[in-house]
Amino acid sequence: MSKALFSGSFDPIQLGHIDIIRRAAKMYDELVVAVTVNLAKKSMYDFDTRVEMIKKACADIPNLKVESCEGLRAKYVNDRGFDVEVKSLRNSADFEYELPISQMHQKLYKNTETIFLMTDPALSYISSTEVRQVFSLGGDVSMMVHPTTLEIMKQKG
Repeated sequence: MSKALFSGSFDPIQLGHIDIIRRAAKMYDELVVAVTVNLAKKSMYDFDTRVEMIKKACADIPNLKVESCEGLRAKYVNDRGFDVEVKSLRNSADFEYELPISQMHQKLYKNTETIFLMTDPALSYISSTEVRQVFSLGGDVSMMVHPTTLEIMKQKG
């Protein structure tokens, strides 16, 4: 049985993330989406809210599990025996950011390969940072997030 991980801060999950999740779920028997800590970012939503957003937006994907990962991702990956970690790329800046991380993970992961999937070009302009900023300033983000995510964002403020 093949087991893949797609991890990120998902603050909030946006349509580009969902595109990658749907495609990766078709490629592997089990896909785990893990909400992680990014020390370089201040989160708008707590872990439980982000997990809830993902579960609701992806409720129709039968082989999907959603978890949180608060410690070192390499320990999480090695303890759970993932075959693959899926990373998404929107553009060359994402590649420049992800490349050294994936190279470090080659040293830290025991038996897990990293693969990169390109985001659908129609969704590549979307980032969680932009979603948060537009939403915080009262703008319409309905074209960037799943309806259930928008509902939770409105509830949480």
